[in-house]
Amino acid sequence: MRPAQNPPNPWQSAHVEYFADVPPAELHVYEEEAKEVVSENDSPDLGFTFSCNPYRGCFHGCAYCYARPSHQYLGFGAGTDFERRIVVKTNAPERLRAHFLRPSWRGELVAFSGVTDCYQPLEASYGLTRRCLEVCHEFRNPVGVITKGALVERDAELLGRLARDASAVVTISMPFADEDLARRMEPFAGSPARRLRSMRALADAGVRVGVAVAPVIPGLNDDQIPAVLELAHAHGARHAFLSMLRLPAEVHDVFFERLRAAVPLRFDKVVHAIEELRGGAHDDSRFFARFRGQGPRWRLIEQLFAVHCRRLGLNERRFEAAATFRRPQPPPTAPRARQGELFG
Repeated sequence: MRPAQNPPNPWQSAHVEYFADVPPAELHVYEEEAKEVVSENDSPDLGFTFSCNPYRGCFHGCAYCYARPSHQYLGFGAGTDFERRIVVKTNAPERLRAHFLRPSWRGELVAFSGVTDCYQPLEASYGLTRRCLEVCHEFRNPVGVITKGALVERDAELLGRLARDASAVVTISMPFADEDLARRMEPFAGSPARRLRSMRALADAGVRVGVAVAPVIPGLNDDQIPAVLELAHAHGARHAFLSMLRLPAEVHDVFFERLRAAVPLRFDKVVHAIEELRGGAHDDSRFFARFRGQGPRWRLIEQLFAVHCRRLGLNERRFEAAATFRRPQPPPTAPRARQGELFG
């Protein structure tokens, strides 16, 4: 891992229209050549087995991000280091191609990204996610994307081709309908309005689009679930899911510090609501329990979500990706010319 002396500046790129104002914090970029970019997980409560992560750390700076502890494996912190010391896997497309060429690979769905957002601002400069998607299209490998980055709109046409020729599903994470509250808790992610615009562009390109009301923060955004679903459906989303806030040890302090700064008058209310849904605790790391709350209040949240999904027709069709994977055939070798033919 080596620091980039002059890292690309996404705010001076051709894609600056996808971003909000330039943030004040200094960005440190580290480039590395990864040995592998496809990760396999055996968690029984995740909807995918394989994921591809071209970046480590995430510029969006969401206060609640459960992936923050992963940055500590690099010797960085889970707070501002996670947001401003970004590691770029410069050879991600090449490593993905090498992975697909393995005889053991059978064309399973690859999720972008399982840890940090594959459409964070540096993608505008490096283009690694786009190049990885081009590899997936070449091999007809199914793809699932979850993001809150407006830059996904740039790749709508490519994802549309992937949807037609293999399978491509994009889920936009949108826990807030309120623009001001979203900016306080997700300071450098695309605004809800920009995410909705991305949904429409993707849906118009033929991509299956969904919305993730994630995380649900009781006392802060659970009352916005109907509005989020309504807006997402109006912009082309046809499936939805929700999940409860997760607060692993290192995320706990970051989240509560920023929550207090963002909504000081609601801070105690939100803390008590989290404790109510977590049986007096702030987190539950057990499989299946970690994405759901418990008790009457959580059941009401799930019912609210289900009622509005039924009303809007979300999640009516179950989708299974077809087996489309193929390894491109090498070009045929031209017959070897005899010496006399080489010189006429």
